[in-house]
Amino acid sequence: MTPEDTEADDDASVIARSRHEPSLFAVIFDRHARHIHRYLARRLGATAADDVLADTFLIAFDKRAKFDPDRTDARPWLYGIATNLVSRQRRAEVRELKLRMAVGPPPAQEGHADRVADQVTAQALGEELDRALAALRPRERDVLLLVAAEGLGYQEVAEALAIPVGTVKSRLNRARGRVRAELGPLDLVKETLSHG
Repeated sequence: MTPEDTEADDDASVIARSRHEPSLFAVIFDRHARHIHRYLARRLGATAADDVLADTFLIAFDKRAKFDPDRTDARPWLYGIATNLVSRQRRAEVRELKLRMAVGPPPAQEGHADRVADQVTAQALGEELDRALAALRPRERDVLLLVAAEGLGYQEVAEALAIPVGTVKSRLNRARGRVRAELGPLDLVKETLSHG
């Protein structure tokens, strides 16, 4: 069976079959690597994201036999692995955020409309947002970035971080409050952080 034969299958089916045909795991990489990389680039910067992305998929490949077959989407599982790898680098992450404050946000790799929106947001928020994110507790930053930057729902974040949905909601609420307090009365920021 080839990766092309698995295009219509859900992630759980592909992962299950990859136990006997390891090359099929490439389908999971192809489906989700850009999302995980984008998340990691926001957390660690583009250079470190490449290495952590590779580690994320190596760990996922090694642990694919333990993947819950009731989950049809592997993305929360992959975000969980990636977040755990990021947590090992928390001190380096804060240093990287400070460095990015000096150089500006990484170039966007999405479509034209996304690039324009990212540029407007980055210009409006700039280093204040980086400073506010760096000041967050790591667990709150994890939840905020998975919801606001990656678009995961509460249940998906709960699965990714192996915490209850209520904990996701309370950490997100605290993170939003702290970022708002740090940034002050910027209407754009309040509007952006309220939707997620």
